[in-house]
Amino acid sequence: MRIAVVGATGLVGQKILEVLEERNFQISELYPVASEKSIGKEVVFNGKKYKVISMTDAIELKPQIAIFSAGGDTSLKWAPEFAKAGTTVVDNSSAWRMDKDKKLVVPEINAVDLTTEDKIIANPNCSTIQLVVALAPLHKRYKMERLVISTYQSITGTGVKAVSQLENERNGKEGEMAYPYEIDKNCLPHCDVFTENGYTKEEMKLANETKKILKDDSIRVTATAVRVPVVGGHSESVNIEFANDFDLDEVRKILSEAEGVIVQDNLDTNEYPMPKYAHGKDEVFVGRIRRDFSNPNTLNLWIVSDNLRKGAATNAVQIAEYLTKNNLV
Repeated sequence: MRIAVVGATGLVGQKILEVLEERNFQISELYPVASEKSIGKEVVFNGKKYKVISMTDAIELKPQIAIFSAGGDTSLKWAPEFAKAGTTVVDNSSAWRMDKDKKLVVPEINAVDLTTEDKIIANPNCSTIQLVVALAPLHKRYKMERLVISTYQSITGTGVKAVSQLENERNGKEGEMAYPYEIDKNCLPHCDVFTENGYTKEEMKLANETKKILKDDSIRVTATAVRVPVVGGHSESVNIEFANDFDLDEVRKILSEAEGVIVQDNLDTNEYPMPKYAHGKDEVFVGRIRRDFSNPNTLNLWIVSDNLRKGAATNAVQIAEYLTKNNLV
């Protein structure tokens, strides 16, 4: 399998290479691709050095799959060019997610919908992925009517610049700012840019992408996304109103049996999900499972996952694995 990783020198691009290596993805040729300023730089994969090449060179080499993590504008410009050359693109940006002709895929939920005709496949937003992995089996059983989501999102979701800002602040150094305020010892209710309706793009992604992946526009979703000085992963407090009542033991059983989910919910031993322990793992961790006594048929969950892995790189690699396993490329 000939694989291109577009954005190979970035934070998520590096994580994609790491996940491909860890999961022993069978690659005959690897083509690391990045912006012009990075051409000629080297990346290491499976102990071997590879030189970064240009977009046009990569397209000419006709990889079977190109995993993109290079920003929306880059994806809008170059993903169709790869697709014209016969390459199947798995795109990690927001560029194609809400395109009605493109599939938005979380393998545990809807990879079965993919066909050989899908040449550009969208990887959902990091906070959406962990949300729907946990909620899809509950929606199937009880039917969700409304979601109220509060996120506590890692700075790694912003990128290298944000990690540098936090490190500089903790070390008392001046440096480039990724955020309009200090992030250390602070919380910013500001993920992505604000839109005309007063919500941020991140908050609207949670609403819109969830409905698309679950194929249910009737679910009412409202979200507040907050950036916190954490490196390990994103956390979400989720209040779920169902059409039907539920049994808590059954809820735990459904979650325990769900693909990609690990339940951590033992109050006697103070066991609950935390980004510190989700860091470096591919699963979605769920805990604080409890009924909302203020509203009928309503459940509270705490959901945590490593946003660079399952929230980005691992989900994209899992899509690529599904494509190869099912002869769709």
